[in-house]
Amino acid sequence: MIHAGNGQAGSQRYARERERMVAEQLVPRGIKDARVLEAMGKVPRHLFVDEALRDKAYGDHPLPIGEGQTISQPFMVGRMTELLRLAGTEKVLEVGTGSGYQAAVLAHLAGRVCAIERLAKLATRARETLEGLGITNVWVRTANGTFGWPDEAPFDRILVAAGGPSVPPPLLEQLAEGGRMVMPVGPANYQKLQVIDKIGGQPRVTEDSECVFVKLIGKFAWEA
Repeated sequence: MIHAGNGQAGSQRYARERERMVAEQLVPRGIKDARVLEAMGKVPRHLFVDEALRDKAYGDHPLPIGEGQTISQPFMVGRMTELLRLAGTEKVLEVGTGSGYQAAVLAHLAGRVCAIERLAKLATRARETLEGLGITNVWVRTANGTFGWPDEAPFDRILVAAGGPSVPPPLLEQLAEGGRMVMPVGPANYQKLQVIDKIGGQPRVTEDSECVFVKLIGKFAWEA
């Protein structure tokens, strides 16, 4: 079992930092879903970054996690999660798992999370951290996320934690009728969160926040 801090004092300090993160970063910016706020107040974000960066884990910024990837800013995690409108029973596909933090948040809010990470080192670390926290409803796979996870489809919800020039067709195909996908879409250095609802087999797209994510790499996105 991975412990949330170095002893009781460390655990209490990180708990206070999570409370501040929710109160000062999420709530003032309009995150209203009580379940999302509760989940982000529980998940020990500091365990999903390198030990040298743990004192910065709850800051209002992304952080490097190695392999040229980042853990997203807390607000962006909260916003994307809230946009999914999870009720608690959904099967969710997460593309771009990174260190596993977003998957851990989703695990508290959905029935089953299928998490894909193309970089084996990050996938292994995410799997070990999630298992260490006793999270049992997340499955981590090393693969190219632009192809989705066909043998687990369809998905009620899809969250893409990397920016692409457009929505990969396999992901739209694997989204269940009536399902919802949230993904950053746009040029490599600037995207907008798109909310894609699948209605009558067709995508209905609305735009939300401006953002900048690492590149979504693959056949249906950017080249490596």
